[in-house]
Amino acid sequence: MFAPCYIGGWSAAEHWGLTEQLFRSICVMTATRPRERQLVLRKARFELRTVAPARFIGMKTVWRGRTRVQVSNPARTLIDMLADPALGGGIRNVTEILAKLVHDQPKEAAKLGDNAAKIGIGAVYKRLGFLLQRDHPDQVALIELCRTRLTAGYAKLDPALPADRLVTAWRVWVPASKRRRASA
Repeated sequence: MFAPCYIGGWSAAEHWGLTEQLFRSICVMTATRPRERQLVLRKARFELRTVAPARFIGMKTVWRGRTRVQVSNPARTLIDMLADPALGGGIRNVTEILAKLVHDQPKEAAKLGDNAAKIGIGAVYKRLGFLLQRDHPDQVALIELCRTRLTAGYAKLDPALPADRLVTAWRVWVPASKRRRASA
């Protein structure tokens, strides 16, 4: 229907067991530019996001009955959410998904750096590095990778939230509620 496409964001996180949060719609990442971003088809709600075809990496094939569906793998799912926290229901959910991935699926967590490099969005490294240093300081290699890939400019931890403090080490603007353990 939306080909080429894959299931991503909150829907992929639910599929991989990275969140217990229930969402009312299915997140579809598509290379097309649909006129309507929110559709209801056969009582199923879809939310469509456009992705460049070159960024169709990190997919797994899942069978739903006789239908083959592409789903972003756990690492790619998190990278998409770090690029746009709204895909995970906001930065709070993205932080919980990151914790679950780091602790429950360390092999997938190790793929975060490769997936981030293939996507090439600087804000991903800023958000990932900040969250890892704050919440998972034992992830030394991944934190260092993020530090070496920092781009110029600044990003908000979550573009949907007001941010009042700049963490210069990560070039990320952080809301007051996200400051805990946010040193350097």
